[in-house]
Amino acid sequence: MMPEKRLRWHCHPRPDDMPPAAVTGGVAVIIDVLRASTTIVTALANGAAFVLPTAEIEAARRFQRELPPGTLLGGERGGVPITGFDLGNSPAEYDLGRVAGRGIVMTTTNGTAALARCQHAREALIGCLVNRTAVARLAAQLADEATDVHLVCAGTDGQVTEEDLLGAGAILDVALTEPICGLQQLDAAGDQALAAFRRLTTSGADPTASLVDAFSRAAGGANLIEIGMAADLPLAAALDQFALVPRRCADTGRLLPR
Repeated sequence: MMPEKRLRWHCHPRPDDMPPAAVTGGVAVIIDVLRASTTIVTALANGAAFVLPTAEIEAARRFQRELPPGTLLGGERGGVPITGFDLGNSPAEYDLGRVAGRGIVMTTTNGTAALARCQHAREALIGCLVNRTAVARLAAQLADEATDVHLVCAGTDGQVTEEDLLGAGAILDVALTEPICGLQQLDAAGDQALAAFRRLTTSGADPTASLVDAFSRAAGGANLIEIGMAADLPLAAALDQFALVPRRCADTGRLLPR
């Protein structure tokens, strides 16, 4: 019988508050609910061969030129698709017919920058509401008592944003409920994120509708509504739609399905 794990879980409300050394050797879960995390999970669930994240637009274009023909460019700045890119950052764009079997190079305003800040993590995973159970279980599986689990919220333009804290809370809800996740210690920010998620989703209302309403009042959601992308909010609020976790390959930097 395997001994029970006793893991420490941390929540970082924004990347700038987290020294890169904090996640060194640990397991990092990057959370950008609106929309990079949701889009990356969706793309891989729909058969994309890989997603290669990069923080810079010109680096994305260079990587595409170096990769096999058919590799797609995806991403946004300020929520708006980048001129000359094949795709934006809406999960609705990354359907089976468009991405199956193809690699994607992606750059976004917040999510890929947060991932870059976790470059020294032993394991880097992509998490959000649509894969919250799968990512909680895998993070615990990859961790041990010497490697803490860090939930890294991407935020919006350097500011803490509610949708990412709710994403962290949703993952922690699983981690606290399932003994296999080994959650032994949780920091104050994690406690607050968990409480916010449970308060919102146990009020008797439809959880998806409650999450969409909360997103619409958060900075990231308000930005999407302003640019006509409100339809992405319910896509990001679909709890446990996928059982897939994007995991960074240490050798190539690509996100691959697990």
